Parts: sequence; structure tokens; C-alpha cells
Amino acid sequence: MKSLILYITLSLFAPLLAEEVSITVDQKTLKGELNLAETKTSRIAFLISGSGPTDRDGNTIGAPGKNNSLKYLSEYLNRGGISTLRVDKRGVAASSAAATKEADLRFSTFVEDVKHWIKLLEQKGFSEIILIGHSEGALVATLAAKNNSVIGLVTIAGVGQPAPVALRQQLKPKLPKVLYDKADKAITDLTEGKTTKDFPPSLSALFRPSVQPYLISWFKIDPAKAISDLSIPTLIVQGTTDLQVSQRDAKLLLTGSKNGKIKNIEDMNHVLKEVKGDLKAQMSSYFDPKIPMHKDLGNIILKFCLKPVQNKAENKSQ
Repeated sequence: MKSLILYITLSLFAPLLAEEVSITVDQKTLKGELNLAETKTSRIAFLISGSGPTDRDGNTIGAPGKNNSLKYLSEYLNRGGISTLRVDKRGVAASSAAATKEADLRFSTFVEDVKHWIKLLEQKGFSEIILIGHSEGALVATLAAKNNSVIGLVTIAGVGQPAPVALRQQLKPKLPKVLYDKADKAITDLTEGKTTKDFPPSLSALFRPSVQPYLISWFKIDPAKAISDLSIPTLIVQGTTDLQVSQRDAKLLLTGSKNGKIKNIEDMNHVLKEVKGDLKAQMSSYFDPKIPMHKDLGNIILKFCLKPVQNKAENKSQ
């Protein structure tokens, strides 16, 4: 028993091998970090960050602090024997030079980038890849998962309903009726694939012309339908104090999934910290790296990552 305890203790503090890696897509270079567990195997977890200018560690560029949510999750998996890849998506941090003009950006741009990263992992000998997507990254991971090397999917705080539905739900309680009705009309136009000039100037940050092609591409996607196209084992993780994504979203994903399980984590918020309360009470957790990752999250995902391969043959690329 003493030798077993010693082995576990040593493995928890085993040195990690970090390697800066990069890919070139359309003559633009994207960068990331490969962290190898002490004993390299053919299995790796690829962590995919959420929306906006979010870097490989889960931090928002320009924010007053860091939460390091994905960095802490990566380190936990490394200590448990799972190698990881974290990347700066195009236009962000070390991949800032790979920015695409906003008018040319589509949701599929990020999905295709993930597919290119998967090819790099395959070239490095990883034939068992688990995609772990956080927030918007959950949908990106879902859409990129149809690959023979992808053996599992983890969605963390992934939205379960189409973006137009979620956007309306967010805007309706916050806007006066006249303003909401105009926003609703703009959302309808975009959902129908049409650009629009008929939106309130006060909402130009949301509906500006240069971002509308991206919104049109995003509005077409139904996350529950997308996840239903997969047969690989899927873990749907949702925190009970997440103020941005609800447990209803997780249930919608579970309903769509052919091979999914749901894990609700008590008192975990959107940035994977153990906190309660409203946004004001939670705000420090978004920007304070001293607040640790929720104590239950790492173990739940590690157990999933260590499971034997199932249904790999059914996960055919298209």
C-alpha cells in the first residue's frame, strides 16, 4: 500500500514536457502548446476555448486579470497521464498575426482550424484524440469530431439551442419592447440568410455589417442536431451556477446525443470555478488566477479520458 501511495504522489508531481507547436492554414500561422504527460501514449486531449478573444489558457485578452481555466484543466489531465494540446485561435494571442478580416470570418473557419490541428496531432503519432470544447468551443469541437482519430468528445458549458433562440432569450428581458422588436427583426433576417441595415444604432456592436456574415453562418447551426451526428462517447458537463449557459442547454445536448452522458457539477460557474451568487458575486473568479479550478471537474474529465476506446470504427470521417 505504501508503494502505491508513493507512486501516486510521484505521478502527481511528475515533470511535464511543454512544446510550442504551430500549423499553417492559408499562409497564416496558428500557434499552440503541446504538453506531454510523463509517459507518452497515443491518446491526447485537445482543449478548445470559447468565443471572443479567448486564449489557450481560457483567458480573455484585454481583461483585467486571468482565470486560467483551461490551463488548470490541462495541468490536471497531464498529472493524470493524459497529454494535452491547447491553442490560440486565429487572431488571438500568439496567433494574432493569423487574424481574418471580420467580414470574411465564418463559424466554419474555427472548425476547419481545429481539423488542421487534428492532422498535426495525427502526424505526431496521436491516434486517440479526445476533443474538449468550452462554451462556444463545445460547438466547434462537436462539428470537428467526425474524424477516425477522434475517440471522444467533452462539452463544457456548451449551448444546446440554436444561436437565434439563445440570443432572443438574452435580449428580451434587457431591452425595451420597441428596441427588442427591431432586434428580433434583424435576427429573423440573419436567420433567413439575409444581411440587414435595419437594426438600432445602439445595437451596432452586435449587428454591425462586418459581423453579419459570421452571424448568418452561426445561426444555421443547431447544436443538438450537430451532436446527434456523432456516435463516439460524449460527456456533457454543466455547472449549476453558470450564468451564461443553463442546465437546460446540457439536457438538449443530451437528448440529441446518441452516446452521451451528462455531469452536472454543483456550484461550478462558467469559468470552471467553485462559486455561487449573481454576476457581481462571481466577477472576481473570471479574473483571479489564485481561485482554483472546481475540485470535481478535473477528476470527472480525467476518468472519461482514461476509458478504453469504444465505437471508434463508427466514427467515420466524411
